[in-house]
Amino acid sequence: MTRPSVAVPLTLVVRRTIRATPERLFAAWTQPAHLRQWWGPEGVRCVGAEIDLRVGGGYRIDNALPDGKLLSIVGEFETIEPPHRLVYSWQVDGASGTLERVTVRFQADRAGSTEVIVTHERIGDEAIREQHRRGWEGCLQGLADHLAAGA
Repeated sequence: MTRPSVAVPLTLVVRRTIRATPERLFAAWTQPAHLRQWWGPEGVRCVGAEIDLRVGGGYRIDNALPDGKLLSIVGEFETIEPPHRLVYSWQVDGASGTLERVTVRFQADRAGSTEVIVTHERIGDEAIREQHRRGWEGCLQGLADHLAAGA
């Protein structure tokens, strides 16, 4: 008797070195006024951000997609270690399925830059993982541009 195959949740790691301190990056990631300025890959605009920055606190990020649709990402903070690490659940609002998890680490180097490491876990399949990869790469580019502009 053969067993049905069970999909193993996937993990994605995206890294980007940004010329900023961990403190500036952590603030840009956790303050709604900053987040609205840089969040989203090219073509996506952040039109709303709510953050209750405490363990068990929720967040909501509203994205206007190029086709005019609105997509909201929601979750709860599991770990908050300013200015070095955030861990939070991740789900498209209204979607069913397993909650994904995102860990963001901010690791300073001696040259005045910080490596931002995003680990996105519990991804259901390769297609979604590829969408997340493009999304995170675009977000990190937006974050770098936002901070380079003096934010």
